[in-house]
Amino acid sequence: MHIFPRKALILQGFKLTPLDKTSMDKKIGFDQDMIMFYPYEQAVLTKIFLSQLLTITPRFTMANIAIFSADFCNGSSVVKEVLDRTNLTLITDGNIIATAAKNSGMSEAKIERVFSTKVSVFNKFTHERERALANLKLVVAEMLSKNNLLMAGYLGHLIPRTITPVLKVCLVGDIRFRASIAARQQGLSEEAAHKTITALDAERAHWVHTLFDVDSPWSPELYDIVIPMDKTSVTDAAALIEEYMQKDVLQPTEASSREIENSRLASEVEVALAREGHDIFVEARDGAITLTINKQVIMQSRLEQELKAITERVPGVKSIETKLGRTYHEANIYRKYDFELPSKVLLVDDEQEFVQTLSERLILRDMGAAVAQDGQSALNMIAEDQPEVMVLDLKMPGIDGIEVLRRVKETHPEVEVIVLTGHGSEADRVKCIELGAFAYMHKPVDIDLLSKKLKEANDKIRGKNTAIA
Repeated sequence: MHIFPRKALILQGFKLTPLDKTSMDKKIGFDQDMIMFYPYEQAVLTKIFLSQLLTITPRFTMANIAIFSADFCNGSSVVKEVLDRTNLTLITDGNIIATAAKNSGMSEAKIERVFSTKVSVFNKFTHERERALANLKLVVAEMLSKNNLLMAGYLGHLIPRTITPVLKVCLVGDIRFRASIAARQQGLSEEAAHKTITALDAERAHWVHTLFDVDSPWSPELYDIVIPMDKTSVTDAAALIEEYMQKDVLQPTEASSREIENSRLASEVEVALAREGHDIFVEARDGAITLTINKQVIMQSRLEQELKAITERVPGVKSIETKLGRTYHEANIYRKYDFELPSKVLLVDDEQEFVQTLSERLILRDMGAAVAQDGQSALNMIAEDQPEVMVLDLKMPGIDGIEVLRRVKETHPEVEVIVLTGHGSEADRVKCIELGAFAYMHKPVDIDLLSKKLKEANDKIRGKNTAIA
């Protein structure tokens, strides 16, 4: 069946006769080539042939839609109903993440961590979250050059507020309504349903707070429509969205096209800077780029020169300005990520003073290091923070180093482990190598030698050297 918007027929001069005011369907269908049926109206097209009908071209473009739904609010059903009513193409967070992963070379798992409420202890060294976000913004910005898209999920929030031809929709409901759906769909008790919803809402709250410094993920200032699903049926919600998406204010204009181009160019620059290890806030206005430095830097002029050299290589950039952000004078120090140095090193040792000092000495050498003081904490950090290299003591209370090594190699074989002990024997050395340790070293250790081993392990991870010294 061919579908034509009502406005296109009116513009072509067809007379429409009212028929049924109760339906919310705004589409016109036709049977053969003579009659169009339309729940609001009936159009009888006398002596109009199909070939003539097919020359009708709508005057307007269907707006893009971004739908963000609370869990257990019938969000997927609303999305499906809107898709059934329109010719929109569904874009999910998974689609955007997959494209960003392909473009950036980062794994999808690393990119998905942008949604997590827990930021990795290594992120201040690696900027992985910022790199992932920059690449996601670029994918979204490039998609906005197209029309007739329905974006469902978190990533519609990456559409700048200055871009108007997008209908931003939030679906939410009260806790009792959502808990009843959770109980029905997942067989949860009321208490378990409330606990699950609270945890999921915390993830969404963290996401919007990170982007907008707003506490509630359902805040009306973030959306064009907030629909209370505890009071609205799926059909009525979809009909309301369909009605709003045809408003004139959502039609593309020259100004909105410029804003889309500004967004795309800013994202291009942000990705180019992230690719070189920088975390900089970028704004674009008709080819003029503003780079905002939000952390203190020791050699500011040198950094500015490097940022400008990278930015000017991006096509479409006409001018570049740098400025200091409002958080520049806080305690944080700007750190460029060096891809050649280890930036995700986990130090595991129960001697607190030793391990803290070792961490500080590695950081002074531009390596990223975090500390765990027992075996269980180390295993937890392996799962949550995904270090790439571990420096591991053997003699610790609780789970000892050999057992930690065994479990790490069973569950995360990609992690390289350097054993560093003051009490190990030759039998321990042999056992550790058999379990897959990258190197076995004794305390006290020469910091330059340890740094060398860490760099070799880092090179192996990146495929530059597969030999174990």
